[in-house]
Formats: sequence, structure tokens, C-alpha cells
Amino acid sequence: MSVAPERGADASRPGWGVHAHRALSDAGIRQVGYVPDGGLSELLRLCAADESMRTVLLAHEQEGPALAAGAWLGGERAALLMQSSGAGNCVAALSLIRTCRFPFLGIVTMRGEWGETNPWQLPMGQGTAAHLKQCGVMVSRVDDAAETFETIAAAAAIAFESQAAAAVLIGQRVIGAKDFDG
Repeated sequence: MSVAPERGADASRPGWGVHAHRALSDAGIRQVGYVPDGGLSELLRLCAADESMRTVLLAHEQEGPALAAGAWLGGERAALLMQSSGAGNCVAALSLIRTCRFPFLGIVTMRGEWGETNPWQLPMGQGTAAHLKQCGVMVSRVDDAAETFETIAAAAAIAFESQAAAAVLIGQRVIGAKDFDG
């Protein structure tokens, strides 16, 4: 299977990852848990290069809420970065956040939407927002890269000032659709 360049991202403007990194930095995020994903690559590169942030490679998305809780107990702020297909893996772990009222900030790159050609991405891509909301997570969405900074900044304020769970879904039009052929 070969992967063609992503469609939909505007190469003439700064990527959404630049805006997202600035929002995370301004919010005082010090730990960034992630499961690798091509849609997150720019943001992950920026976080890894930021000396004030520590990136933490997770084996599974469900480790993210525990990382966020531990960071908070240790006096730091964390964010979880993942693809929509991994959001369902967090359902049980999000009960820790909701029950103990730890702040939680998630950034979720969406698949299974605009331009998707991989049928395996459709079910969770279509259900991500509903799954997160059912777990008590306040969900916001970015469908225009220019809205990334303010949307993540607002979600971070909700999470850390109200000790609530918030997630920002980055729409597939923003990250670009992947073409698969085989």
C-alpha cells in the first residue's frame, strides 16, 4: 500500500500545528502524551523541540488520562494528542478524570470524514464526538486552521480553570485527507 500526499491542507499558510503549539505553550502545558499519528506530526515536532515541554510516547491512548492526572497531582499541566480512532480506547480511563475532577485536555485529529478513503477509519471517525461527550468531555471542533489557537486556548481554560475535561477535534479538512491505493 502506498500513501499519496495529503489533500486539503493549505501549504501557503502556517499549519494548524503552529497555532496549536502556541496555544498549548500559552496554557502552560508541560507534558504532552501522544500516540504517533501523521496528522499530528507538525505539532509533535514543535512540542518535542520546545524545551519547556516533555513529550511522552504512549503505548496506548488509555494511558493519556492517567498521565494527565499524574501531571496535575505533580503540579503540571498535560495534554493528550491522538487520532480519532484512538478516542474510543480512552472511554474507561476518562472515568478517572470525571470522577476525580482532574483537568483533561485532548487534541484529536479526525479521520473518517471529508475525503476519507480508508473504510476502517469511518466508524470511530463518525462517533468520536459522541463517545467523548458521553464520557463527560466538553467537545469543540476546528474546521478552519485559523481557528486553532483560539479554540485550543478556550478548551485549555475550561479544562484547567474549571477542572473539567475538554477536547478539541481537528477536522480532516484541516489536517488533510490521506490517499491510499494498493
